[in-house]
Amino acid sequence: MKKMLTFSAIALCSIALRTVAGEAAAKPNVLIVLVDDAGYGDYSCHGNPIMKTPNVDKLHKESVRLTDFHVAPMCTPTRGQLLTGMDCFRNGASQVATSRMLLRPGIPTAADIFAANGYRTGQFGKWHLGDNYPYRPQDRGFQDVLYFHLALIGQSDDYWANDYFDPWFRGADGVPRQFKGYCNDILFDEAMGWMRERAAKKEPFFCYLPLNLVHGPHLVPQKYRDRYKDQEPDIASGFGMLANVDENVGRLDAFLHKSGLSENTIVIFMNDNGATFGGKVFNAGMRGRKREYFEGGHRSPCFIRWPQGKLLVGADVGELTEVQDILPTLVDLCGIKDTKGAKFDGVSLARALRGEKKSIPDRTLVVQFERSPKGDAAVMWQRWRLVHNKQLFDLSTDPSQEKNVITKHPEVAAKMRARYDEWWSGVLPSFQRRSPIFVGDDHENPTTLTPSSRFDKGKGKSDAKYIRVATAPNGDWFVKVVQDGDYEIAVRRWPEEARTAIRGTVPEWVSQDKGSNYKAPAGVALPITKARIMIGDFSDEKPVGESDTAAVFNAKLKAGETMLNASFFDAQMKELGGAYFVTVRRK
Repeated sequence: MKKMLTFSAIALCSIALRTVAGEAAAKPNVLIVLVDDAGYGDYSCHGNPIMKTPNVDKLHKESVRLTDFHVAPMCTPTRGQLLTGMDCFRNGASQVATSRMLLRPGIPTAADIFAANGYRTGQFGKWHLGDNYPYRPQDRGFQDVLYFHLALIGQSDDYWANDYFDPWFRGADGVPRQFKGYCNDILFDEAMGWMRERAAKKEPFFCYLPLNLVHGPHLVPQKYRDRYKDQEPDIASGFGMLANVDENVGRLDAFLHKSGLSENTIVIFMNDNGATFGGKVFNAGMRGRKREYFEGGHRSPCFIRWPQGKLLVGADVGELTEVQDILPTLVDLCGIKDTKGAKFDGVSLARALRGEKKSIPDRTLVVQFERSPKGDAAVMWQRWRLVHNKQLFDLSTDPSQEKNVITKHPEVAAKMRARYDEWWSGVLPSFQRRSPIFVGDDHENPTTLTPSSRFDKGKGKSDAKYIRVATAPNGDWFVKVVQDGDYEIAVRRWPEEARTAIRGTVPEWVSQDKGSNYKAPAGVALPITKARIMIGDFSDEKPVGESDTAAVFNAKLKAGETMLNASFFDAQMKELGGAYFVTVRRK
């Protein structure tokens, strides 16, 4: 006969279960909304005279705001710094294309850290830190993902002829699937559905929602564009996209309140770089825009709301802060104990967010990205900005950075240069290392190499319009053959899903957004008759027939890091350029 539990034992068990559930529920959720290519001055809460963002304004009002907060002047470095708390020259993701966009393996990400501490982790939107193993979001700690390749929907590395309407997204299995609707609405819907499921299961979550809006091309439902029809077309379209972002922020806020998640969810809202199209209308009095080292290129809004966390509400924190501070701040706010050996360049802002004075150290920060040489940076200290190592600005008297005062304050410039030299010496060893794409690994087999992941020549030649009219500049992919074995290597001009012969053409493509007239031209046929592959000690050539969609090679490869090169030639063996797509499969 089974022994029956007494009422007191049952009661104690019940109390224990409730305690465990209560402890799990007590963990704050985290939600980060990252807007792409909007500027600090694009929001009406920052004084924009044309753009109306009532829902973002509401979040601004309910949050503690970092008013001297800085990101990188481009998207990839900001994303890597946000997710690792490390400078981009240290974590490897310093550039928007080539192998310098890859977030170095082995560095713990926010998703790794939160997953190790009992959180469910999800990413929905623009990743842009590597599209092959081991760089994909599902390889970097995110348990649930929905993303597209590279920087924008429809780029050559993305699913072929993808559109902002009825787009193709990839899940954790890497397989593209088509969704119905407008891309930004879909991403918010999927993120909210995922958070709703987490709430139902009483799972604390870390939700990363990096949008592809308002990055060009400016494709948007016409009703949003019509709100700004008095502006020039590009402004009307861009502001229309931001209007859609604002509307979705409102839907997200309503969802959080209705689901009961609002009180114990840390919401962070920010941009990934400075002004783009909107800077022509209003740039909050700042000089510079995306890609530039003046304030307008890297100053970003950062609103943080957590009602249950006793953060300041409707108040500003004016000390100098940076995107690398976000992860150590979240670790602190959430009481994270296991950081898996992470090393942060940023600092925790938790005390400052709660109103404790003098809680942010006096420090000198550096903004530098891509492959910029030594000195090509923005060095920031208190009210001072040293730009390109030769221009010094005092923001307290010259917020628009019009007056170079370096000759009047040589001692300030010297102090900032000395701190920069120290920083440079610290990041240089990491910056000089490059990360390979893995081939032959069970996590991704086959592996498809795409234009922007080349070692050095992907940048600027990955647009879907470009590859329709020319071959790629020849360049190498830096790969790591994971294990010895027999490999099949397929070389293509067009992606596999285009189902087009190497020597063939593709039709003109037109977006569903008829108000934009955005399209890509028909492909140009090239007289390709031969393909060549070189990887490690292996080299071979194959003829290319009229109907061949790929030139397929079989090779025995040895494990190790090496370069892979694929080229096309005409009948006279004149090189026509590099192949755009190469698929490597371990048999």
